Parts: sequence; structure tokens; C-alpha cells
Amino acid sequence: MSGRNREEIMIEPAKPADFKALQCSECLKGNDLGFEFHMAFQPIVNTNTGSVLAQEALVRGPENQGAGWVFERINDSNRYRFDQACRVKAIQQASLLGGDALLNINFLPNAVYRPELCIRTTLAAAKEFNFPLDRLVFEITESEKLSDYNHLQNIVDHYKSLGFKIAIDDFGAGYAGLNHLAQIEAEFVKLDMALIRDIQHKPKNQIILRGIVQVCNELGTTVIAEGVESKNELDVLQEMGIDIFQGYYFAKPGFKEYPEIENL
Repeated sequence: MSGRNREEIMIEPAKPADFKALQCSECLKGNDLGFEFHMAFQPIVNTNTGSVLAQEALVRGPENQGAGWVFERINDSNRYRFDQACRVKAIQQASLLGGDALLNINFLPNAVYRPELCIRTTLAAAKEFNFPLDRLVFEITESEKLSDYNHLQNIVDHYKSLGFKIAIDDFGAGYAGLNHLAQIEAEFVKLDMALIRDIQHKPKNQIILRGIVQVCNELGTTVIAEGVESKNELDVLQEMGIDIFQGYYFAKPGFKEYPEIENL
């Protein structure tokens, strides 16, 4: 399950006047955001190896309020600082919790003015908390409408040059579709939960998913089925050759902690 709401966002990239290199301490305190937030974590598991591939960082309110509570408080004036603060908090908390899994972080492309400048805070946080760059995965939600696709491509190219991995989130629910697969060359594609729900009863969805899996296999892109909630869904998806999953069937998000995993 994604930590973002599905509300359409159509915002121009931040302008130079909005940019300010932030210190890790500023982001951790959420300076100028006007509210406090924390992270929950939900595992992404590999059922073939019986291991945790990644932990996705999901925004939560100070008392574990859902992502919607947080995003209601995001606007043009604090969007950049919020994006930066999310990265720093996710890296800090994952470092404290330990382990060697990947860390998936959702990011707002429209909050990035120039990737080579805006990434400085992330790099500083990774250095301060001793978190390897090659364990960071930035998730692009396909349900977010972008004002400038070239801007997104520039961000992705720069991030990949630094060793970060890229995932396309909510695939099958958004705007770009197969065009994202062709141009972004993401390491991971996360199938939208709307395609997954009750897949055992939806032969048309099964046909669509088999096609997506085949395309991703030929591109060398790893498929992740998110939102898996039942054994019946899991069985059908595994028959399609999918090994990596995320959803309540395995674990609900743990507030400020890695949750216990079931059914692995």
C-alpha cells in the first residue's frame, strides 16, 4: 500500500526562490512545516527466498494518523521542505532499526527544482546515518499527474547515476502507463492494488497482469504486487511468476518500527 493519497497533483516544479539546502537536523525537526509527522514501515517480501527485500517508509501523523492526514497539510509553501524531511526521517529511522533490506521512499517530482541541488540533503543524511546509497529506492507514483515529463526524466537519470534504484508505484492506475516502462527503465514496478484485489475472480485482470509480467520480464524489471490481502490472491499471482509482494496478508505497517511478518 502506498503511503500517499491518490489525489491528483498538478504543480509546477519548485522555483529557485523556494530552494534552500537544508541541514539534516532541520528536516528531522520539520522546520517550518507547521506540523509533526513520523514514519511507518511496511515490508516488501520475496516468497521465493523467504526474505524481506525492502521496507517502504510511509508517512504518518504524530499519533499514527494516516497519510491523508499528513497530505492535507501539504501546500505550495511547504512541499519542498516536506519532501526533504520525508527522506531524512526515513533514512534516520531505517538506520536506527537496522537490517540490510532496501529502503523505499516515495518522492514528489514536482517538489524537486534541480535534482543535483535538491539531492544534497538526502546524500548528507545517508552519510550522517551511515546508510548505503545503493539501498535507497525512490518510488514514483504513476497516479500523480506531472506537469513536465522531461523534468521527471532528468531526476531519474541523476538519481540512477548516484546509485539509487527507481520503482514505479501504482502501475496500472495512472497516466503514463507503458511509456514509463520504456523511458524510465525502473528497477521495480509495483502493480496497483486495484488490479490485485480479488484477482482470483477477475479473468480479465489476470490477462492484463500476465501481459505486464511478460513485458517486465523482457525488460529486466522486477514486478512487485502490492495490496495483497489473501491467500487466494497470492496463489494466482504466484502462478503468474510473481515472487515479490507487499500487503496486509504479510504485514500491516509498523509505526516507527518494522512489523512482524506473517505468512512468509
